[in-house]
Amino acid sequence: MGTVSPRMLTAWWDRRSDPARIELYTRWTFHSFFVGEALGFAPTAVLAASVLWAKGVLAGAVVVHAVLGAVATSRALDWALGRRDRPTGLLVTQGVLAVLVGTASMVLHGVGRQPDFRVAMTLCGGLLAFGATPLVINLRPARRILWLVCGATTLAVGLALAVTGTPRGLVAAAVFTLLLTGAMTFTGRFSAWLLGAVLELDTARETQARLAVAEERLRFGRDLHDVLGRNLSVIALKSELAAQLAQRGSAAAVEQMAEVQRIARESQREMRDVVRGYREAGLDAELAGARGVLEAAGISCRIDTGRAARPPQPVQSALAWVVREGTTNVLRHADAAQCTITLRAGAGRAVLTMENDGVRDRPQAHATGVGTGLPGLRERLGPLHGTLTAGALADGRFRLTAELPTHDTAWDDEG
Repeated sequence: MGTVSPRMLTAWWDRRSDPARIELYTRWTFHSFFVGEALGFAPTAVLAASVLWAKGVLAGAVVVHAVLGAVATSRALDWALGRRDRPTGLLVTQGVLAVLVGTASMVLHGVGRQPDFRVAMTLCGGLLAFGATPLVINLRPARRILWLVCGATTLAVGLALAVTGTPRGLVAAAVFTLLLTGAMTFTGRFSAWLLGAVLELDTARETQARLAVAEERLRFGRDLHDVLGRNLSVIALKSELAAQLAQRGSAAAVEQMAEVQRIARESQREMRDVVRGYREAGLDAELAGARGVLEAAGISCRIDTGRAARPPQPVQSALAWVVREGTTNVLRHADAAQCTITLRAGAGRAVLTMENDGVRDRPQAHATGVGTGLPGLRERLGPLHGTLTAGALADGRFRLTAELPTHDTAWDDEG
């Protein structure tokens, strides 16, 4: 029977992205509030009634309200994040239940069933405060939150005024309800706002990454257009002219078609030069491009190339591909905040390492070669007798390492 490692116990947390962790933390914080409501106010409800059946009814109503509040808050968060419709019926139900339980506690004190005003006030103010928590998440204008807090406080003071005429009791009811309701509504609204802001920033970050990749594709497209656009236009014009000359029986049509053939071959050569330049991009250019793309996506990038001699051009070209693919993997498969690229050349070998944090639940897939990016890199490094390794580290980071010899006859064949 295998042992359970600490990493297995925390896998449910580690596989989540940072925004998902914040959302989970926010939701369970709200749930803990309502667990506290059930555990804290159910015993108070028992004290608020002197008859056994009344104790059970009030305590059960408090527990039901706590469950409704937890569900309503979760659905209100979904509405605030644009994932579902507003849970109006559920919000109204739990709000009305809070008012009924609070009113019942004050009425029991007024008819002499509960002589201690503090018990009735605590149950009334507490239920009103917790009942306002899911409501405040669904209120957009900030002034409505103030109305909600003032309304709950006014209701508590009105009930206190009906059962007790002492100024001390009125002040106690007002202060207790105002402070608790204000704290709960502020916490609820601020937590929902913070979660929404985090998710919006994460969406913006993903958009930046996609735009960076799209910009690189547009650049390559512009290069091809600049090289081939003019030649293709000339080919089209000369082909049309040759067709017209052929229809007239002119021998000049042959010259025009020969010119078309020459331009077509020249276009092929120029296109190969463009593609070769793209596929064999210089290492320095790729490192600079990686820094620009990562920083545009909000990822801090540090590049350390050392002071050693630069590896030969075939090695640099292969390592440039590693940088390009590694950068793509960081953008697509991680919630990284930092990325470090290190290059060391010496003792007959060149080693390039990329490390990033924010690993999602994909490192095993990378390490075993699932997908197309890393297997393609291994195929590219194979003719140069290079190796590629990828996997998660013990500290939760992800490392991609490419190693190539700097003296190898395979380069001649590759060239």
